[in-house]
Amino acid sequence: MIHGTVVGLQAHMSVILCLSELSNIEIECVIDTGFEGLLTLPSAVIDELGLPYIARIHANLADNSNIAVNVYLATILWNGVEREVAVLGMGRRPLIGTALLEDYHLSIDFCDGGTVLVDDIL
Repeated sequence: MIHGTVVGLQAHMSVILCLSELSNIEIECVIDTGFEGLLTLPSAVIDELGLPYIARIHANLADNSNIAVNVYLATILWNGVEREVAVLGMGRRPLIGTALLEDYHLSIDFCDGGTVLVDDIL
């Protein structure tokens, strides 16, 4: 089970990026149920972490506009298991999308300081 907290009516949860055998970094993300991808990170964070580039894609945003976005590869620790994920380099804050939540149950108590729980449903 993965735990998080509601801050200002946003569900926050940390993701651990595995940078090497000896180095991990924890990044606080906002859960965005309108984002169907895995994970976004600001481009400056991706540059700082040195994530490997995969490709450039066109992404459709909530306002139905399309933008070109660079995609990078990262290894994260998700529910105790290392997992390789595609990371979109965009935005001002890290986001967790619904593709990362696939096959999990998401529970959020929407009050300041409320509980966020992500639990395996398989």
